[in-house]
Amino acid sequence: MCRTETRQKSTSPGNCTCGLSGCGCGSSFRRFFSSKEERECLENYSAQLKNELAGVDERIKELGNKCRK
Repeated sequence: MCRTETRQKSTSPGNCTCGLSGCGCGSSFRRFFSSKEERECLENYSAQLKNELAGVDERIKELGNKCRK
């Protein structure tokens, strides 16, 4: 998740350890990022959450079908 409380941003996806490019969890020389960058990070995080929920819903349906057999 974006670390808005510290407003840090990784300068490359390779520094990220949580899977969000530019979320700020990796080491970087930058300490702050703009509101636009923060918004982009949060929009990316929101999209990832939506994809995760879709996967969870799909898995629940699969398990539901197996339990009924």
